[in-house]
Amino acid sequence: MKRITTTERPGWDQKAEALGFTWRHLDGARYWDERAYYQFTLPEIEDGIEAPARELHAMCLDLVDEVVKSEDLMARLAIPEASRDDVAESWARKDPTLYGRFDFAYDGTGAAKLFEYNADTPTSIYETGTFQWIWLEDMIAAGALPANADQFNSLHEKLEQRFAAIFPTGGFVHFASDPDTVEDRQTVKYLEDIAGQAGIEPKFVPIESIGLDADGRFIDQDNYIIQAIFKLYPWEEMFREDYASKIKGSKTRFLEPAWKAILSNKGMLPLLWARHAGHPNLLPAFFEEDPRAAELGRSYVRKPLFSREGANIELVDEGRRAKVLDQGYGEEGHIRQALHPLTPFDGNYPVVGAWIVGDEPAGVGIREDRSRVTKNLSRFVPHVIV
Repeated sequence: MKRITTTERPGWDQKAEALGFTWRHLDGARYWDERAYYQFTLPEIEDGIEAPARELHAMCLDLVDEVVKSEDLMARLAIPEASRDDVAESWARKDPTLYGRFDFAYDGTGAAKLFEYNADTPTSIYETGTFQWIWLEDMIAAGALPANADQFNSLHEKLEQRFAAIFPTGGFVHFASDPDTVEDRQTVKYLEDIAGQAGIEPKFVPIESIGLDADGRFIDQDNYIIQAIFKLYPWEEMFREDYASKIKGSKTRFLEPAWKAILSNKGMLPLLWARHAGHPNLLPAFFEEDPRAAELGRSYVRKPLFSREGANIELVDEGRRAKVLDQGYGEEGHIRQALHPLTPFDGNYPVVGAWIVGDEPAGVGIREDRSRVTKNLSRFVPHVIV
């Protein structure tokens, strides 16, 4: 694994704009950054990333099967009591999952280490599945990469196949997000486009426009019943909304399903460790109130159960506490995970996102930062297999 500096493609910014990649710059800073790329060998991808992702996914499904049968474990994950049946019943029905993304520390010299599982939100899905593939094709065409260069990237194709498997007869599916958050709306547009390619008729509904009819069915802005919906809105927040008690009776099919609330929760990390202590791809992790957390000593990472884009994650290194991006997470409780320093590449700290679609590994996207915590403004850098 290497980080290789390179020259940007002429006109890449205009191409991104034309394709709807409008969040390539965030708050005036680069988000998409092709001034460098990460180069892997095929064994690094197949053995170092793909194989662990497949194994960890299976371990996660086994964990869900255990948690849904335990009130104590669901309480430990701060799933509200009134919503626990929603979670358990969605698993019992085998409600299908579309995707997930493992975030790994990996530098090509040792085992990938799981930092967390983004099991309910699609951050960086377009960048991974489409725009970095376009970058690869352009770089090969320009002679900047060899003709046999490749990527670990079947994300777009597998998403289309997965949509078709979930909705084999096509039909009408709603897609929802905050319409005013550019990245969220454009990401959902991308998924709508893939669904359309799979024979589905997508319809967008703003989150705030979803209502309830007299029969307790969710309805859109035109009063159409929402029978199936992809929602870019986390379950931990849905469970705390006024309509939470109506979810069960709504007969709505959700992507992601409610059982994903178990895996999008950082409490799954100590639960996995308790069941697979010493696994080469896991880091020791404990709930903060667990006396065994003292085993981590004076160096650990403190994480809220619910947190996104690095918010409220605190690095403690030999008792020294790093600056925290405070966005109000933490009321629900914390875990402590062993501190595993990222390897810097030219002063940048990369986190490797390994995508799962259905039950299959589907691709890699890399975010890097000068900080050791990956945040909303951390740059997306393409990768290549040579």
